[in-house]
Amino acid sequence: MSSAEIPPRTPSWFPGPAAEGGPAPVRLVCIPYAGGTASLFREWQRHLGPGIEVVPVQLPGRGLRMREEPYQATAPLVSDLASALEEAGLCRDYALFGHSMGALLAYELACELRERGRQEPCHLYVSGSRAPHLYGRRADHLLSDDELRALVQDLGGLERDRAVDAAYFERRLPVLRADLRVCETYRWRPRLPLRCPMTAFSASRDALASAPQTEAWREYTTGSFLRHHLEGGHFFLDGGHTRERLLRSLYDELAGAGADLHAPAAEPQSATA
Repeated sequence: MSSAEIPPRTPSWFPGPAAEGGPAPVRLVCIPYAGGTASLFREWQRHLGPGIEVVPVQLPGRGLRMREEPYQATAPLVSDLASALEEAGLCRDYALFGHSMGALLAYELACELRERGRQEPCHLYVSGSRAPHLYGRRADHLLSDDELRALVQDLGGLERDRAVDAAYFERRLPVLRADLRVCETYRWRPRLPLRCPMTAFSASRDALASAPQTEAWREYTTGSFLRHHLEGGHFFLDGGHTRERLLRSLYDELAGAGADLHAPAAEPQSATA
């Protein structure tokens, strides 16, 4: 696709700049965890290099979309995000990455695009998330403010400057509740597994997604499946050596993916997840 054929980005959903000199061989569309923003992926482009274009997703209710109401359910969110990807021309030569809630959305997004007749991602990365059929067993969005703050702190989400984090948490509380509701009212429906390769990341101290719960993603693809078990808690994505190891894994798997993007697809399998 030439630069003249590249549709304009939808700045509300994809606030990052388009790649200079046209699209990279692979685009990595990144969806944050509950309450998270596109800034979570700010440094990823520098780490992954020009061969992989990082496309952070900004969900409503945060950043420049602060005045928009956050979604309260999975289906409309996934449908609108899929339409935004189509309008921005991001449904070719792409991979999906999501952490926690973002992993659930990435899976549903891949299924939605397949149902619309679009190609599946060249790779699906799910991080810090149990498999979809294991969702719907919590009700954290109903906790009081103090209980929710304590939960996030116990998970390692308030470990920096406590005063700064507390102020930030108060501002993010409404969107965090909405995102948690998206996850906790979600109900998986049986569908054919995806055919794309999938990589799952679990963490040693993650209280929301244990290694067996993360391993359960294996049944959601007929393609190859890898699971990397990393050191850290639920928010291991926020920085440090664990994030560096994750980024190295992304680079190693995606750097050579461009050559395989247009290979003939395998025939659909009949197994269900």
